[in-house]
Amino acid sequence: MDGVGEPGRQPHEGRAGAGGAQGDFAHDVMGRPIWRLMLRGLGVYLPGWRTPETVLRVPGGATGFGPPAFLDGAAGFGLQLPDRRRGLEPDREIYVRGRENPSFGIVVAGPAEAIGSRVVDAEVLMRFARRLTFEELFDTGDADSVPYAVRGARAVENVVFLDRAAGVGLCAEVEPATRALHCPLYVRIGGPAERTVWAYAPNDGHIPNNGHTPNNDHGAGPAYGAEAQAVRSHS
Repeated sequence: MDGVGEPGRQPHEGRAGAGGAQGDFAHDVMGRPIWRLMLRGLGVYLPGWRTPETVLRVPGGATGFGPPAFLDGAAGFGLQLPDRRRGLEPDREIYVRGRENPSFGIVVAGPAEAIGSRVVDAEVLMRFARRLTFEELFDTGDADSVPYAVRGARAVENVVFLDRAAGVGLCAEVEPATRALHCPLYVRIGGPAERTVWAYAPNDGHIPNNGHTPNNDHGAGPAYGAEAQAVRSHS
């Protein structure tokens, strides 16, 4: 697990939108469904904030982002929280893309303590997201909703968690080829005065190539677009 750098410092390798290797790096990250789900969530829960136009590359030493985030090799980013609280009900929106084999994505907004763990990695975040998805799709008055809720929870492959108060966010995904879980994106949310969001990704050696490009989304159409919205709920 790599240590964290000073908050607010920019990665010494610069913006990933530059040419050459940096441009390839940005293309790989920004072509993934998780990136578009993140932008979708920011538009819903942080209207008026300037969304990131590119991704900032975090070197192995993790310079460029600070606590409570950490970087854990191929597992990607994680959050180390001072506390955990039960009974919190964060807002959430569930999206589905694809038809024959639908993939679910969920955006959750609220205090990170609601996840229920002081150390949040991809496995913890995905487990929390699948539980929320099941609860959202399950109708207590309709027993027939159980199979649908179970299938929906199992089909969650992308999750974005945004904590506006703490100024952080974390994104997890299932890698299609290996089915491995990892967190390829960390989000830093600026305060009301600046209204800017920054997105960070590990260096390209820690980002599995899942074959996604903006025009290669397995026939699912625009990932998590408005027409793909399945459930919307605000607690």
